[in-house]
Amino acid sequence: QVQLVESGGGLVQAGGSLRLSCAASGRTFSRNVIGWFRQVPGKEREFVAGITWSGGSTYSSDSVRGRFTISRDNAKNTVYLQMNSLKPEDTAVYYCAARSSPALVSPIVGQYNYWGQGTQVTVSS
Repeated sequence: QVQLVESGGGLVQAGGSLRLSCAASGRTFSRNVIGWFRQVPGKEREFVAGITWSGGSTYSSDSVRGRFTISRDNAKNTVYLQMNSLKPEDTAVYYCAARSSPALVSPIVGQYNYWGQGTQVTVSS
């Protein structure tokens, strides 16, 4: 069992930066693949970035590649999403999610077992 809590969201102007954190509890956290997703009201939840349990492999969606960076600190049971050069279209609720098996990053919502409650990110123009 893994419990996830996101933090770090807020209001920022376009071009600004935020760092989201996903704090996890559960003794198997270090063996979980972690993904960040986001959702806008009325739209489907979409994949943003993911990282394998070792941190050796990361993946980002085309819309955020080069602006967002995912990283993890297994000693702190935390995964981070550094978001730079934010745009108004990045406005959404951001969720972190965990999957234990297989140990591969997936962009598919249904392939993650555990989810946090989400944190709101609002980018003003």
